[in-house]
Amino acid sequence: MITLALSKGRIFDETLPLLAAAGITIDEDPEKSRKLILGTSRPELRVVLVRASDVPTYVQYGGADLGVAGKDVLIEHGGEGLFQPLDLRIAKCRMSVAVRDDFDYAAAVRQGSRLRVATKYTLTARQHFADKGVHVDLIKLYGSMELAPLTGLADAIVDLVSTGSTLKANHLVEVERIMDISSRLVVNQAALKLKREPIRRLIDALGAAVSKEVA
Repeated sequence: MITLALSKGRIFDETLPLLAAAGITIDEDPEKSRKLILGTSRPELRVVLVRASDVPTYVQYGGADLGVAGKDVLIEHGGEGLFQPLDLRIAKCRMSVAVRDDFDYAAAVRQGSRLRVATKYTLTARQHFADKGVHVDLIKLYGSMELAPLTGLADAIVDLVSTGSTLKANHLVEVERIMDISSRLVVNQAALKLKREPIRRLIDALGAAVSKEVA
């Protein structure tokens, strides 16, 4: 049995066409089922539904053989013990710095001000500002980042941005683009050795589906 870890939402929805292109369908709609383990059209493959931030942990420790996780999640996790054979090119967005539209971020950086930055991506944010030589105090949040500058909790946020409409609606502006984000296939290295043939077939099938999408 091969276990694939997916998270509900955009990653799940955008992984489905790639699986379909590889000849795999999932038995149930996770939005209509309370099940956390779903069968597929392949008897040897099942899907487990976990929180997005938990996907690398499940794969690292063998709770799943493979998983799909965003680059943002993998960076924060550290990627220990994970083989990353494919960029699936799905769930694309970017990680950016944003501030209130009346906050002069460039001037604050020029003046060497110490900034308070709210984010759940603390490793990425710390590295970004260290590379720029900007002094920051990081405030870890898990909810709506946009609230932090609006309430005075933080001067800036580091968060994922897709269309930018949420920032605009909350009178925030994107001032720096840190990196582009997409979702990757990750594989447990021990599973790759023990179940090499079926896992390699799945990797190759997904790789072919990605190449077809890009073409």
